Amino acid sequence: MDRPEVNELAVNRFELQGLISELSPLRYTPAGVPVLEFLLSHESEATEAGQPRRIALSLVVVAMGDLAQMAGTMRLGCKVRLQGFLAPVRKDSQKYRLHAQHIQLI
Repeated sequence: MDRPEVNELAVNRFELQGLISELSPLRYTPAGVPVLEFLLSHESEATEAGQPRRIALSLVVVAMGDLAQMAGTMRLGCKVRLQGFLAPVRKDSQKYRLHAQHIQLI
């Protein structure tokens, strides 16, 4: 079976709403790009196979550049809606984090 081209697998969009439950200090890459990491806690309910399912999860989020500087004004307990993409923490890692591309305080 042929492997699909990379661009055929290009859809990687993620949206999640939750509370900021941990917030690291703003840091900078060696190239001077601002980086902010935080933990987003989410709780909701969804229907699966006709049955209600409670969902509770925490996800590491990273914001970079101007978005990191804006996000640096957030405080613990802030409610936010995030849009971004999932990527491995490191190459070949089975752990993922959300790379924020848009953050909205709600």
